[in-house]
Amino acid sequence: MSKNEQKLLIIPLGGIGEIGKNMTVIQYEKEILVIDAGLMFPEEEMLGVDMVIPDITYLVENKDFIKGIIITHGHEDHIGALPYVLQQINAPLYGTRLTMGLVEVKLKETKFKKNIAINVIKPPASVKIGNFTVDFFRVNHSIPDSVGVAIYTPVGTVCHTGDFKFDQTPVDGKIADLHKLAELGTKGVLALLSDSTNAERQGYTMSERVVGSTIEEIFGRAKGRIIVATFASNIHRIQQVIDAAFKFGRKVAVVGRSMVNVVNIALNLGYLSIPKDLLMELDDIQKLPNEKVVIITTGSQGEPMSALTRMAMCEHKKVEIIPGDTVLIAATPIPGNEKFVARTIDHLFKQGAEVIYEAISGVHVSGHASQEELKLMLNLVKPKYFIPVHGEYRHLIHHANLAKEVGIPEGNIFIPENGRIVELTKDSARLAGKVTAGKVMVDGLGVGDVGNIVLRDRKQLAQDGILIVVVTIDKETTEVVAGPDIISRGFVYVRESEVLMEQSREIVRQALRKCQEEEITEWSTIKSQVRDTLGKFLFEQTRRRPMILPIIMEV
Repeated sequence: MSKNEQKLLIIPLGGIGEIGKNMTVIQYEKEILVIDAGLMFPEEEMLGVDMVIPDITYLVENKDFIKGIIITHGHEDHIGALPYVLQQINAPLYGTRLTMGLVEVKLKETKFKKNIAINVIKPPASVKIGNFTVDFFRVNHSIPDSVGVAIYTPVGTVCHTGDFKFDQTPVDGKIADLHKLAELGTKGVLALLSDSTNAERQGYTMSERVVGSTIEEIFGRAKGRIIVATFASNIHRIQQVIDAAFKFGRKVAVVGRSMVNVVNIALNLGYLSIPKDLLMELDDIQKLPNEKVVIITTGSQGEPMSALTRMAMCEHKKVEIIPGDTVLIAATPIPGNEKFVARTIDHLFKQGAEVIYEAISGVHVSGHASQEELKLMLNLVKPKYFIPVHGEYRHLIHHANLAKEVGIPEGNIFIPENGRIVELTKDSARLAGKVTAGKVMVDGLGVGDVGNIVLRDRKQLAQDGILIVVVTIDKETTEVVAGPDIISRGFVYVRESEVLMEQSREIVRQALRKCQEEEITEWSTIKSQVRDTLGKFLFEQTRRRPMILPIIMEV
């Protein structure tokens, strides 16, 4: 490879080896395009963490080179990190009307103050961003207005599918732009980055319209109220629920902050069609007979604070589950949420509801392509190099194997880690070096101030509790003036463990006497001695390792 040869860099900063926090950098010389800026929901061991976003150190270091941020669609795993990213980077946004509508609401919710240029794209469209030309083409997904992009660079064309499936009978009648994909394949594509979420699933993903007929069937036989929980962003699913409600003479109320927000945006932008007087406020709909009521709500993932979970736990202010209710959970659990969803379903059954959920019915179809559609994408685009994205490691491997099946040489397939640079020229590709990448945890108002050490402490506190040892020492003589007093939380119940507490005090006294005899006056050393001695004693007595915090005061 000659030194003067033009190079194109593709750098994933998120979405590789994980579901969520999707973000990819496309760089040519001193120009950068960013595709998506998503969040990821915290894993079980991330105690207290609200969300996880990509580490954007590389973007901050090169912020003067960033020409734009392209958003493929309005799901949280693609737009959720934007308020945090835009605090540090002022770059114009490009996306479709619904996507940008959802982004604007998200920025308002987080009280975002900066002025950001928002460019609304209507596919098929071609836009010049810096020296890049970007073609936006329509794809099908579980939210309307989803797009993929073809980025034309001096080195070659890079195609990024976004999240997609091929739905031949979409609810809104807008099928994926197969002509554009075939045209790209004919002209030649240097590299394809394709969605791997469903790479394990054989066959084809069913059309969203299939869910519509299942919903109608359920509405036809339900005797009491119908409560439907789904993703707020699944506007096609909401449309099908509204259509079924209208057909069977029911009125609809919308519950849950995110659901109300999305329905209002979709209605204002013309993505939802709702017959006049069909929508009612929750207070008014409660006055109707049960067989005339439909409630659309959030909580399909069993989130503790969501409307459906609060209904299931009898904690919702306005809706109480009653025998005869039909609850339809029209979503599949995101990996990691299975326990929460199962718990919610159990509680709904306990309240006497009939619960219909994905495991036992056809009330949900995925928004992601299965194996045959992934092969179709590869065959249409015919890329020279292939990079599977958006999936856990096993999904990427399955997708790479599909690429081999359709004839892409193994040496032309790259599975990088987040932060790993894929360097392309017109006729070569290689993995070249790394940039900073990883997980930044958001907890309350803190961004990135919770790291592995804080999480380790939280885990220890959760597992074994805490012991605070308070001692007052004379500054001149280093004699113990007061204490040691021991305060325990989450370790043992103090009133029933008086002997252990007294023994612990004696152990602390001995440790302090030893320090005095050895003429140790350094506070950190004294604290360390107390912590080690007491920790060893408590482990021998209880086989637990509580966090020990010695507090030494001097008078």
